[in-house]
Amino acid sequence: MTELERLIAIEEIKRVKACCFRAVDSGDAELLRSLLAEDCVLDYRGSCTDPATGRDYLPGVNMVVNGRESLPAGGLASVGIVSVHQGHHCEIELTSDTTAQGIWSMTDRLYMPESAPFSVMTGYGHYHETYERTDATWKIKTLRLTRIRVEAS
Repeated sequence: MTELERLIAIEEIKRVKACCFRAVDSGDAELLRSLLAEDCVLDYRGSCTDPATGRDYLPGVNMVVNGRESLPAGGLASVGIVSVHQGHHCEIELTSDTTAQGIWSMTDRLYMPESAPFSVMTGYGHYHETYERTDATWKIKTLRLTRIRVEAS
């Protein structure tokens, strides 16, 4: 892989992640599935737990999704939660011509329905991901969300 091909691949992966954030926040399950490898593994266990206090603000989110067709329809929006995700710095390493791994620092805000015990949850952490290129398209293969801080008010 040439340096130009490497840089293009990294930009393509960044675009996949940006589209992923948009798909989640807009509740576009079709777009989200199109960004995932068919046999993806998405690990959200502990994704709403504050590591300092051990409080899990959304225990219902503790799941591992095996395969893009297992992704819950409608995502957070289906239970009345409005999400706003922001990906910040990324560290992307190509591990071969068709595989890569990355870490994204992130912040998300989840606006809860009126019946919830709190109105907004803000989380800070990292997405740890792997990617694979099938045909001419990069897809998210694995995802693990870790937290450094979770707050709710």
